[in-house]
Amino acid sequence: MKIRSRFARSITAAALTVVVAVTGLGGASQAQAASNAVPSYEVKFLLDAEKVLTSNQSLQPELRSEFSVTEEPTYRLVEYFDTDSQELGQEGWNVRFRKKADKTDYELTYKKRFPIENGNIEAALDAANAAGFSSDDDNYEAEVDWGYSKQTLSFSNTKKESAPIGLVLPSEQKALDMLLDRIPGKMNKTLYRGWGEDMLSQSRARGPVSVTKYKGEFEGLEVDIEVWMVQNEAGTGEEPIIEISFKTDEYTDAAIKRSLLADLLDAKGWLIHADSFKTNMVLDRY
Repeated sequence: MKIRSRFARSITAAALTVVVAVTGLGGASQAQAASNAVPSYEVKFLLDAEKVLTSNQSLQPELRSEFSVTEEPTYRLVEYFDTDSQELGQEGWNVRFRKKADKTDYELTYKKRFPIENGNIEAALDAANAAGFSSDDDNYEAEVDWGYSKQTLSFSNTKKESAPIGLVLPSEQKALDMLLDRIPGKMNKTLYRGWGEDMLSQSRARGPVSVTKYKGEFEGLEVDIEVWMVQNEAGTGEEPIIEISFKTDEYTDAAIKRSLLADLLDAKGWLIHADSFKTNMVLDRY
């Protein structure tokens, strides 16, 4: 009888082990952590306005020819929202409201940034994953912004609201109401539940900034050349900020063609040896 009892107990224990392994009962098996996001790459360089723009702020013929710019440019208005002390930016968030002249919607973009130190993209992806930005979340587009000397990992959540065609923005309050209504959960819970709504409701518009965008080609990739008319530091007028960029899904492609583009721009005397901080410039100057 004792042998039978021990045998029965061992069979019961084995069966329970199988059930726990299969169903995860008792916490014996935990869900596998999500993998890191897979970013695309955007390479960006600043161009010297005095050397690439005509007197009426359009592109010089040599630049147009070099990058096969043949189509007419498109136009847009851009403004950013943050508190007076830029509390959203302090936590790595920036909020953009944009209208393209030829589109019938407003673009509301909420972007979270993570620094990349010494080119260690994987470490930044690890930090992002720990903060909830992983391959499982298809609401955000992961991208490495690669400038002259700096890289930044960003996750962008873009939403759209219907709008009339043309280059007109709604009032500041209406734009803010839209942004509050569509705020993503990750932003809203940054420091505590409702943090994003609290910060955004205290924010104001910075801008608007008028942007002229040209499309061209470089090494088989589409390039964008944007002319941003940003208020100068004195607040007495505007100055052009010109940025050339391209996007690709592969790191190797980005690295090789970034080097080729930098060499070309440098040889032409067009390249500014500094990173682009146009978002910060807009936030600081308006």
